[in-house]
Formats: sequence, structure tokens, C-alpha cells
Amino acid sequence: MSGKCISFAAGPQYSKADRTQVKFPVSSLGDQKQWSAKLEEQHPYFWTISVNTPANAPIGQYDLFLHASKVYCLLGKFILLFNPWCRDDLVFLPNEAQRQEYILNQDGVIYWGTENEILAQPWDFGQFDVGIVDICFRLLDIGEGYQQDKDQTQRKNPIYICRTVAAMINCNLSRKILTESGTRECYDGTPPSKWLGSSSILQQWVTLQGQPVRYGQCWVFAAVMCSVLRCLGIPTRVVTGFTWAHNTNSNPNVNEYYDEDGTLLTPDKSARVWTFHVWNECWMARTDLLPEYSGWQALDATCQKKIEGPSFCGPAPVQAIKEGDVEVDYDVCYFFAAMNAKCKVWIHMADDILKPAFICTKYTGNNISTKSVGSERCEDITHNYKYPEGSLPEKKVLDKVYRKIKTLQAISSRREIISVPPGLEERVNLFIHLQSKSSLILGQDIPLSIEMFNYSGREKSTHLVLGVQSLHYNGVPIMQLWKEKFNFIIRNNEVNTLQVFVPYSWYGKELGENRLLRLTATVRDEDSYIYFAQEEISICDPPLTIEFPENVVLYQPSTVKISLLNPLTEPLEKCVIVVGGRGLIYRQRKYRLGSVQPNSTQDLHISFTPTEAGTRRLTVHLTCLQIQNLKSYKSITVAAA
Repeated sequence: MSGKCISFAAGPQYSKADRTQVKFPVSSLGDQKQWSAKLEEQHPYFWTISVNTPANAPIGQYDLFLHASKVYCLLGKFILLFNPWCRDDLVFLPNEAQRQEYILNQDGVIYWGTENEILAQPWDFGQFDVGIVDICFRLLDIGEGYQQDKDQTQRKNPIYICRTVAAMINCNLSRKILTESGTRECYDGTPPSKWLGSSSILQQWVTLQGQPVRYGQCWVFAAVMCSVLRCLGIPTRVVTGFTWAHNTNSNPNVNEYYDEDGTLLTPDKSARVWTFHVWNECWMARTDLLPEYSGWQALDATCQKKIEGPSFCGPAPVQAIKEGDVEVDYDVCYFFAAMNAKCKVWIHMADDILKPAFICTKYTGNNISTKSVGSERCEDITHNYKYPEGSLPEKKVLDKVYRKIKTLQAISSRREIISVPPGLEERVNLFIHLQSKSSLILGQDIPLSIEMFNYSGREKSTHLVLGVQSLHYNGVPIMQLWKEKFNFIIRNNEVNTLQVFVPYSWYGKELGENRLLRLTATVRDEDSYIYFAQEEISICDPPLTIEFPENVVLYQPSTVKISLLNPLTEPLEKCVIVVGGRGLIYRQRKYRLGSVQPNSTQDLHISFTPTEAGTRRLTVHLTCLQIQNLKSYKSITVAAA
């Protein structure tokens, strides 16, 4: 073994100076902590050598060379990733079930809808698809090219990798992966809700030679980032929060503006309350911070306005967000404000005066959800981010934060940021409650129930306006769909109840991509005080069911039945179904159903032969003239032959 050495080189411009080129001898002993080469087996014509890599080595694509006397030859190439199975790696995750879920699982679930009706959609992360790892490293190369302090040795640091990837997803102006669609129509690209997985997006980005793929929204950004980070070996999951205050510039106070009829206005183009928002969590040890900040880190690739720094956020320790440690680096203050903001409602009067409305406090950061480990059940992780609303620990955290945030100079105590100004609290003497079903199937009328309770000590004359408005998920209104006005005289200590139905014909044509509706009730009493209530509901797609046979066996032909129910009073026209499933169906298949008649069900039988055993998922995607992007999925256990 005398004179025999192994060397490696990483990156396009490797050198000994920046430690991306190292030389070490072949010996009979290996060193588990350092670069080393151990002779495992020696024959006259070949040697078996094992190479050990240190846990803190930079990830990347390496060339491996052999030096023997005057011979210098390339042995081969290999790719080094983060290793969550290695105790010395910064991304070490001790739980095997979590490693299986947050590294190896390619079948994801992304949550959306409203806080009262959480809906699920499938996503194929595809982190192990052919060519994806090469795309991920190309993404890093380009991302590093735009950093002033480019240093490939930083690739050993998961914080550096996460921030580089987050910048490339949506926030790098020139070479980002995806273009945000905003509220525009997507005629020149793919609407965000039509994507089914990450691979096609990443591959299209390569085909476009680094030009952004059109289009994405927060859930697409988070899904693609999850794919890239899992591919690189960093445990990652997709997280959804409901009622999210976006672009607040770390201010835990957000305003909403309505006209006198309860129509949502948008005078502020940046700060608003989103119905839901999707971001990532990645697992790592934080050697740069206190030990208690290790674990899950919040990472958000969706751009937002900030006082300084890049427009993405994170990785911010989830524990720091919960404890209100807003001085901790990597945007803890922005996450905290988004999840703990209090919303104040203003009514824009006809004379251009803004009047505050009496409203029950609207909290943000509700029902924070992610896919459970080893199942497709939705797991609520709100307790990781915040203490229960109204609890003593929550009050202590909020009081601590309001003392720390220097930019909020007008706020000196918690009482000053609640929805109703202190000077108006004692005059609140009318209570209103608006209620509807949290979700409805497309085609159903909307039931509205409004209760008004007068405890002013005297009879009151009131003017009520009920409204229904379609909404983008990011709080931008689409259009007013329905409005009706009522006048009441409410006696003291009396409850008035009103029930109305909004016909499907009034709202069905202008629902928008996310099928969200905001219901509002605006009451003005004889003293010109304004009371306000709101509710958001989801309009759900009709049932698209998948039925597998009882037993599905590897390499044996089988048949799955897909059934579409049309609940409308009109035919569903030009129906197209796309079916896919890794290990079940080779590539995607497209089927044209034509028309599905009103109030009827149409079945589609598909033959398939599974090529992989274990749990496999089938995904079905339907589009037609009346419904865009109806998705369904079901998993089946494929038995070994």
C-alpha cells in the first residue's frame, strides 16, 4: 500500500486552499471522523477500497482519483449528500419513522381551504426521479453565482443550503425557478393549481435554460423546495397555516378595509390577511444559536416585503417563534407577526371617512397543519408555534414581544393592538353572529344565518347588509357576487335571527381558482355605530372516487374504477381525466370522458399492472368546462408476488 493515495475534488473550481481538494493515503485502518481510504480486500488484479467521508464535508458532486507512484487516474465520480442517519451530521434525525417520511417519502399531501374546512390535495415530490439530483446541484451552482461571498465550503452548512434554495425558488429576480402568478390569468403558462408534482417543474426549468417556469403560488413554492431539500438529504415537510397576516413588516397589527355594504377593498396592496399560506419546515441542529433552537426550522420561499435582507424568510427556529424571541436571526419576527397579528376592520364611508367597526377579534395563525408521519392524516401542529389563545403563557409571550419590537413605536402594551380601540369598548352594545356551512359541494345554495343580540338597554333601529364575495387565497377580492339589505327594530335583550339562501346561480360562475367565498354581515345602528362579522367558506369539488380491488399483487394485471358524480343541473362538458401513480402506471395516462349528464355518475375502468410492491398511490386529475383541476387520490398496498 506504500505510495498509494486517494484524493477527491469537489465543484467546478476545486482547490486545496478552500478545502474542496483533499489527498489521503490508502491504509489498513479507516478513520470514521475524517476523509480516509481503507483497503478492504486485495487481489492480484483488483483492490476493494472503502472511502469514509466526514460528517461535516460539503455536499456536492465529487471526482475521486488514485495516485500510485507516477500513475494518476480518475476512479469515478460520486455525490455526497447530508445524512440524517448519521449522529454527527447537523441534520441528524433520531426517529426512523420520521426519516422515512421526511426524506424518503415521495407522496405528499398539501393542505388548503379555510380554518373551518381543511382540504387536502396530493403532490408528487419526486425527489428520486431520474435527473433531479443533478438539477438540484445546478440550482445551487446558479444560486451561489449571485452571492457576493461565494464559498463552496459553506455547502456543509444546512442553513446556507436552505437559504440558497429558498432564494432560487421564487426570490432571485433573474434565474428563479418559478414566477408568482399573483391574481392574473395564466394563459401563457400553467395555473398553480394544475401542477401535480415537482419533477415536471424542475425539468421544465432546465429545458427553459434557467428561465422561470410559469406559474406558482405559495403551495407550489413550498412543494418544490421540499423536493429539493429532501433530495439533498435535509429532512423537510410542507406546512399550512390558516388566516395568515402577510407583508406586515413584522408588525403584529393588520387592517382590513370594507365599504358600507361589506365589500372588501384593497387600498393596501401589500399587507393583508390570507385565507391560508404554505411554507416549509426543515430539521437541523443550530450550532449558531442556543441549543434549544435546534429541531424544526420555518423556511418560507414566498416573497414578502421586509425592512432589510432577502425577500424570503428563514430558516427560523420554530421554538423561537413560539417563545416570541423575535430578536433571533433569520426572520423570527416576521413569522411571529404573521401568526399572532390581530386584525382591525375599517369601514370606508361614502364621505371618505374611515370608521372602525366593532368585531370579535380576528386571530391569525390558526390550525397549522402538516401530513402525519406514515399516514395521510392531517396533523395539527399549532402548539409548536404558539400557546393556546387567551392562556397566561400566550399573554406573557405577547407582552414580551411588544416590548422588544422597536419598529412598533405606537404600541406599548397588548391592549392597544386589539381589534376594538379602548375608547370604543364600553359603547359596544350589539352583538352579531354570522354562520354558514364551512364547506359546500359545487352546485349547492349557500345557507346564511345571522343572529343579532341587543343589550344596549333600549330599542334599536338597525340596517343590515349581507354580502357574498369571491376571493383569492391571498386575500385579494375577485368580485361581489350577491348582496341584500334588511332593516330591523331590535328590542332590548332580544335576539333577532335571519336565515337566507344564496342560489348557486348567483355565485357559480365567478368562484376563482381556489373556490373561496367571504360572507359578510354589516350592521349600522341609529347611533351610526357599525358592527361587522365575516365568515369564509370553501366550495368543494364534486366527488371523484377511486376503487381498487381487494387484492393487488405485484406484476399481476388489475383494474381500478374511477367514478365522477355530476351534482349540477347542467352537463359537465369536455371532461378529461389524467391518471398517474409511481409503481402502478407507467407515465401519465389521459382519458376523454366527453360529457357527464346532470345528477348522474360516470365510471371509468382502467387496467394496470403494478411494478413496485408496498404502499402505492394513484392520483386522478379531472378538468372540464365547468370544473378546473379536480384532484383525487387513494393509496393501495401492493403485495409481493
